[in-house]
Amino acid sequence: MRCVALGRKNYLFAGSDAGGDRAAAIYTIVRTAKLNGLNPETYLRDVLTKIAEGHTINKIDELLPWSVEPKP
Repeated sequence: MRCVALGRKNYLFAGSDAGGDRAAAIYTIVRTAKLNGLNPETYLRDVLTKIAEGHTINKIDELLPWSVEPKP
């Protein structure tokens, strides 16, 4: 609950409803990565790199946090 209290003022400046939706999506991805034992920064960097390199939409389930092996 501490992170909610700390971010409360920041949430006022999402810019718009769409900005708030995007922020919520990022928070969800980060938290899900943490719950699956992944470093969120490393996970996001890896996923975004794979997408930029042409990972197909048909194999998107391979990029989900519970499908990725945690790196030591």
